[in-house]
Order: sequence, then structure tokens, then C-alpha cells
Amino acid sequence: MLEERVRQIQPVSNAWRKKAKERLDDLTKPRGSLGILEELAARYAAIRRQVPLDLPNKEIYVFVGDHGVVSEGVSAYPAEVTTLMVKNFLIGKAGINILAKSAGANVSVVDIGMKEDLRDAKGLVRRNVKRGTENIALGPAMTRREAESAISAGLEMADRAYHQGATMIGTGEMGIGNTTPAAALFAALLPANPQDVTGRGTGLNNQALKKKTQIIRKAMEVNKASLNDPVSALAAVGGLEIAGICGLCLGGAARGLAVVVDGFISTAGALVALRINPLIKDYLFFSHKSSEKGHDIFFEKEGIRPILDLDLRLGEGTGGAIAMQIIENSVRLLNDMATFAEMGIEPGA
Repeated sequence: MLEERVRQIQPVSNAWRKKAKERLDDLTKPRGSLGILEELAARYAAIRRQVPLDLPNKEIYVFVGDHGVVSEGVSAYPAEVTTLMVKNFLIGKAGINILAKSAGANVSVVDIGMKEDLRDAKGLVRRNVKRGTENIALGPAMTRREAESAISAGLEMADRAYHQGATMIGTGEMGIGNTTPAAALFAALLPANPQDVTGRGTGLNNQALKKKTQIIRKAMEVNKASLNDPVSALAAVGGLEIAGICGLCLGGAARGLAVVVDGFISTAGALVALRINPLIKDYLFFSHKSSEKGHDIFFEKEGIRPILDLDLRLGEGTGGAIAMQIIENSVRLLNDMATFAEMGIEPGA
């Protein structure tokens, strides 16, 4: 399934990007005066191959997984909080629920790697590959087959969104301890020094941060032989929710959907997907720069400008939900502003 979807990915349409740019230049404003909003609208048009554009139909997928590396003391919160937060998502009271409602986006919560089996949880999408990853400081997080299964679950969610009429999908995640595997993937795949991409996560003090960095170095050394390709690296030091996000990014691009990437952990999944097929880059809208250390390194190395910088570090898809509203604003401007031609005005007059 992964190979098939990767083959389906096509470059976005430069012809439709040009048509959007021509309309944007004819709108009743100085050329380029709407800044990044113009680039967002033109890129969305290149993905959707429309001008004017249908307004985005939005779906956010929150992938949930637990992490064996939590036993090393890399998080300020215990692993049990993952389950508590999932219950909060399902009753609609978490940050992502509030912001998604404001953005007009539906939220689906996907158990892809939770330790606890919430058998009676209504509304939970059940795609569990493994009841939490292994401790990456001692060996691989999962087998390559498990990583591919988790990627396939993300591909399936992209297909589901497509068949339900979505045109824009967002990444979200929940998993106590997941900034550790995310930082390990940044270090392996950018590549970067672990010290430069390892942050405080849920609020570690200086001593705990030093230990977390040491654990990531240890994980990379223990799994060194498996860091030679993106899927193997994902299996070695990643997480199941990160793998799901990777699949969602690849599947969204294959289906011609815009993919709005949330924060640091979601970006780790997007980075794996970029290394699998660089063509997806134009399909990805990176919603914000996290306050988590290392996100800056990614944007600098990949030459990407995030939409927002709000010091967010919650995850869940919260930054993505806010960015979805901004992208829709750019589409409305492209569609609904009058043009100089319609007003009978010569540009620059």
C-alpha cells in the first residue's frame, strides 16, 4: 500500500498556481500586499487545481501512541496521561476540540499505539498496531513491519478523508514522551546534533533535559545500524503516532489534498514522509513554529517558512486548526475580492 501511494504522488500544478497568481495580481490592492496569504492561496489552488476555489472541507486526525522510553524519565508526566487525554478528546473538551470547532474542522481520534485498550470508548477509531513502543534506549521502538503497518493506517485515514469529501486534512498527535522519539528522528534524518533538537517537552528542568539528551544519544547509538533509510529510522527510534502522521502526509498528497502539519512531533512524521518522497513538500502547510527546541533547525535546513509563531507546544493539532482558518481566509480573498478589471480601474491608477 505504501509503495502504491508513493507512486501516485504527482507534483502540484504550476499552471493552476500561475492562474491563481494572475488573479491575485489583479485584485484591488497593490501587488503582493497580502504577503504570505497570497502564497498560501496560490499553493492551495495548485493542489486543488481550481480558480476560483471551493472552500476547504477540513478533517483533523489525532493519532495516539505510547512510548516505552518514558520509563527513562524523559517526561514530566506519567504515561497514564495519554489515556486521560484521549478521554478528554472524545468528550470534546480538549484544546483541539475547541479550536477545530472554531475552524469548522471535524476531529477523529485514532488509537494507533495506545498502551491501554479503551474497549468501551465511543468514537475512537481503532487501528492499534502495537500496545506502545519499546524503549528506544535499549533497542528499536518497533519492527519495520509494525512501522509500515502504522504508516498504512495513516494512508487509510487519508483515503477515508478523501472519500468523505475532505479537501484539507490536519495532523494531530497525543503520546506522553513523544518529543523524545521526535527529536531522535530530527537528529537522524535532518541530520542534526541531538543537543540542538532536544527540548523540554512537557516542562523538564535543566537536569532532566540533560538526561533526555543523553537518552536520545544512547538510542541513536544502540540503533545506529537502522538509521540508514527513513522507514528503518522510524522503526528504530520513532513512534507509532509519528508513523501514522507520516502516512497521512503521504496519503494526502497522493489524493490531492492539502495537508496542514501541526507542531514539533507532527513535523517529525512529515520529515519521514519528505524523506520517502520529496514531492509532497508543496502539499504540506506547516502551521507554526513550536517553542520546542529543534523546530527552528528543521525550518532552516528545509527552507520552509511556517505560517505562525505563537510559542505553542501543546500538540494535538491545535496549531494546525488555527492555520486552517488562515488558509481559508486566503482562499476567500482570492475568490471574493473584486479585481481591477471588474471595477474598471487600471492597476496602479
